[in-house]
Amino acid sequence: MPEIHSDVASVDVIRSHFPALERRHNGFPVAYFDGPGGTQVPRSVADAMVDYLFHHNANTHWAYPTSAETDAALAYARQAVADFLHAGPDEVVFGNNMTSLTFHVSRALGRQWGPGDEIVVTELDHHANVDPWRALARDRGITIRTVRMIPEEGILDLAHLEASIGPRTRLVAVGAASNALGTVNPIARIGEMVHAAGALFYVDAVHFAAHQGVDVQAFDCDFLACSAYKFYGPHVGILFGRRHLLEALDVPKLMPAPDTVPDRLETGTQNHEGIVGVAAAIDFLAGLSGGAGDRRDGLVRTLDALHHRGIEQVARLWEGLGSLPGVRLYGQPPGGSRTSTVAFTVPGVSSEAVTRHLVDAGVFTSHGDFYAMTVIDKLGRAPDGVVRAGCACYTTDEEVDRLIQAVSRLI
Repeated sequence: MPEIHSDVASVDVIRSHFPALERRHNGFPVAYFDGPGGTQVPRSVADAMVDYLFHHNANTHWAYPTSAETDAALAYARQAVADFLHAGPDEVVFGNNMTSLTFHVSRALGRQWGPGDEIVVTELDHHANVDPWRALARDRGITIRTVRMIPEEGILDLAHLEASIGPRTRLVAVGAASNALGTVNPIARIGEMVHAAGALFYVDAVHFAAHQGVDVQAFDCDFLACSAYKFYGPHVGILFGRRHLLEALDVPKLMPAPDTVPDRLETGTQNHEGIVGVAAAIDFLAGLSGGAGDRRDGLVRTLDALHHRGIEQVARLWEGLGSLPGVRLYGQPPGGSRTSTVAFTVPGVSSEAVTRHLVDAGVFTSHGDFYAMTVIDKLGRAPDGVVRAGCACYTTDEEVDRLIQAVSRLI
């Protein structure tokens, strides 16, 4: 567990928990700006996974100690995720990743829909919240309606979204935040539109969950998916579903498998050590805010504080890159509704070449389309994509300045 402080831990204290930050490249300590594609992991997460594998490793629901210990560990993790999402523990489903879980849910829902039914998706989304629904158009004859993004602002066209929802709409799939641009969508407002039409609301919170507190009750969503490896945990997917919907989903399952929620959606033996690591990541975040209150309170305080720090660093990064000749920034400027993720391009240099150049200064960024291919296309950057730099809980101002200086030298 992290050290307990009366306020949220300092960046130096946070960094002390991440062994990856000891790595050096070309004489520099590595600055990891690749968090939107997967954050680094604190030592407590790896320790929890190793402890499970060495001392408690077993399959579930049998009458011997390590099996009972596994049952208890999974129940603890499910409650931890419930606190993270502000949900009930029996509304939490684990899986390989958000994409697999979304395909699983989409196929189950699609069994009851057919020609004439409609699903609404958006141009701003990661394709994991687009293509599983588009597959139903092929399999079930469902109509897909696609909501426009406004490329100049990097936001959804909310008027077009509202106009796209009608009496035949069965589900609306929207990302809480864009993994490519950092744009945060007004999820609660969109949820009101969706439910006013009697449709289901499916939220992709993979990018959002690392930056702001998820609250499925405030979002009023029916389903929400995220991935622990974006908020300092291992590669495990998480699905929230309203209890009555999880009970009713026509999911494919083996006859002997449980038919109770949430087990009926968890096909086969799960990644037990990974799920243990998810709980450790959530406890790590909650512990950064001090000892007052319960785990949910700690998570809210931590994520609010980290979001504030991240937005300050985005302003520093945006101003610094924006002052360089020809550098183009995409999405909402500081002060807009966004996370601490910045997308940019350098004139005459491919996004991959920029990323390779930044490595020389020990700065690790990502490049391309990040499976948000439609966003990149609408920005006019296909097939080369953009450079993406994300500030995480361990990012320092010095690292932000080093990234800016490295881009300046390239120009």
